[in-house]
Amino acid sequence: MQIAECGTTPLTQLSEEERLFRDTVRKFAIDKVRPWSREMDEQGKFRPEIIEEFFWLGLMGIEIPEEYGGQGGSFFQAVLAVEALSSVDPSAGVVVDVQNTIVNNAILRWGTPEQKRRYLPRLAADMVGAYALSEAGSGSDAFALATRAEDHGDHFLLTGQKLWITNAQEAGLFVLFANANPAAGHRGITAFLVERGFSGFRVGKKEDKLGIRASSTCELILDACRVPRENVLGDVGKGYKVAIETLNEGRIAIGAQMLGLAEGAFQHALDYSKQRKQFGKVIAEFQAIQFQLARMATDIEAARLLVYNAARLKDAGQPFVTEAAMAKYFSSLTAERIASQSVEIHGGVGFTKDYPVEKLYRDAKIGAIYEGTSNMQLSTIAKQLLG
Repeated sequence: MQIAECGTTPLTQLSEEERLFRDTVRKFAIDKVRPWSREMDEQGKFRPEIIEEFFWLGLMGIEIPEEYGGQGGSFFQAVLAVEALSSVDPSAGVVVDVQNTIVNNAILRWGTPEQKRRYLPRLAADMVGAYALSEAGSGSDAFALATRAEDHGDHFLLTGQKLWITNAQEAGLFVLFANANPAAGHRGITAFLVERGFSGFRVGKKEDKLGIRASSTCELILDACRVPRENVLGDVGKGYKVAIETLNEGRIAIGAQMLGLAEGAFQHALDYSKQRKQFGKVIAEFQAIQFQLARMATDIEAARLLVYNAARLKDAGQPFVTEAAMAKYFSSLTAERIASQSVEIHGGVGFTKDYPVEKLYRDAKIGAIYEGTSNMQLSTIAKQLLG
């Protein structure tokens, strides 16, 4: 039997539809995002017209079914979009990531038919979403929530503060977690769909960050915020399950963001090495540079295999928790290392803002921190290994 006859498809081989989708997003990123990337970084603000184009291209509702105005695509396609955008600007990648792999997915999986009818068409068309779990004392210990939800029958009153919420400045809808029964510990945690216009809710301070500066990261303040009971996402007291299972999917997309970042940094290094001359020849002819490039390419391919495998497993309905943690952990390490090496290959100019690699170097650091630190990923992997 010839190998081709067995019908096995290589893991990183894309279907024609997937390849066309990825190439379209990549072209958009180069044509529409790259010209503004430096300015958005310096101003710490994402251009609203680019977000409007995200919606127009269908990038904010990739998995939302067509009946709700979405693209009816796969989780893997969302991962491809995050990767392609992040190779140009990781801030663009995370805007699309949070919308698709966390907010939309949470509603698709846990929302009631009425919640889906009310929110999915807007999330596909013009409403940015955000995911509000973290607090001052609740980071890696995600269930040490101080935000409280008082049950008043037909509504809840939410009081507390959320920190480091991605997309908060632009978002119109927040998947937000509060404890409706503190005495029950994590079994009181409940997920709510909180609209920006709800009374008692406001977006507070915007963080001034090291990297992914165009992506907004803000605090949320809830002062007896009135949330209708019909806006409980899932069951009361089952928010911990919503949070854990949603984040497991989101970690794959953060792996894709870091993969895209590494690809972008590598391409800049490769291109520069073919142009920069020292001692009468381009530096790509020196074995030291060649070996660096070869190691970078190998690490990227390993990260791609991990990310794609986790995404394919998720779409196939198979267990993927360990693979998601591995993908995020390794891709974050890879992005930081390759961005650093790219700066070094560029030499002095790589340390300046005239070249894009210093921004990618700053952007890479967040990969080891958000949606579960690298240590939390290692803990997850170890627990799975030890049963």
